[in-house]
Amino acid sequence: MLLSFLAITALAMARLRDLFAVVMLFGIFSLLSAAIFVTLDAVDVAFTEAAVGAGISTVLMLATLTLTTRTESPPRHGTLLPLLVVCVTGGALVYGTLDMPRFGDPQAPIHQHVAPRYLQDSPAEIGLPNVVTSVLASYRGYDTLGEVTVIFTAGAGVLMLLSTIRRCTARRDDTGKGGSAANHNLVLRAVAKILIPFVLLFALYVQFHGELGPGGGFQAGVIFAAAFILYALVFGLDAVHAVASPGLLRVLSALGVLLFAGVGLAGIFAGGNFLDYGVLVRDPIAGQHLGIFLIELGVGITVAAVMIIIFYMFTGRTR
Repeated sequence: MLLSFLAITALAMARLRDLFAVVMLFGIFSLLSAAIFVTLDAVDVAFTEAAVGAGISTVLMLATLTLTTRTESPPRHGTLLPLLVVCVTGGALVYGTLDMPRFGDPQAPIHQHVAPRYLQDSPAEIGLPNVVTSVLASYRGYDTLGEVTVIFTAGAGVLMLLSTIRRCTARRDDTGKGGSAANHNLVLRAVAKILIPFVLLFALYVQFHGELGPGGGFQAGVIFAAAFILYALVFGLDAVHAVASPGLLRVLSALGVLLFAGVGLAGIFAGGNFLDYGVLVRDPIAGQHLGIFLIELGVGITVAAVMIIIFYMFTGRTR
């Protein structure tokens, strides 16, 4: 049923010309994907999909519409060739899956090599209840560092691309203060003041609870950024700039990556390998906990800062 809804949503997005409706359907598509991940017991992946796909990405795409237009322009070329390319590519992908093991097959290659080692040895080597965090933060620390670097690079790319666009004049509301159209709405302001502290508190919970359950720096950073974006949407950019200035966010976006890489270098200076947390303190398990805590903090800082920077850049520019 969920896969059927995914297909229906995808077809609707391809047919619609109202880009606002398409963005809303993208959010629905992400929520459906998250539900599928939950049914597959991939709760951490579902958490990330819901926070990034249905949450922050929807807001950023809506901000993108402020720089373009709400209605898609008519295509300037025929659709037959693109349809043919998509069909051929899809057929090749389906053909590539024909020799895959059956879903849930215990004899599949993935269940015979590295996965059993992670499940069996992770409690003794890493000492964390959440094996996903052990894999992402310790066993695959190099990959996670690369992902954080990609996020930082994306933020830097947005800064360079949109810095060439003329700055728009500060938007003013009826009271003369820079803000959004919702700035004068007392109900939205009251609800936001109540809701935002709980969003920030939940972000901190996700950040520091990732070792024990679903969560971690990626999800926490997105939720933290969502709180600031909600603050900007209700109270205006001037108000949120007073709390988190663009200059401060640029420093924080780089600081998170440097913290991650610095923990890796600390392992070398302590006589181990790069991103070897076990040598940071006398007890290897305590060293793993300390290293994972620090790199997850770096991930959360970079993700939150980059997401807010991208929102600033889109909402602070004109067409």
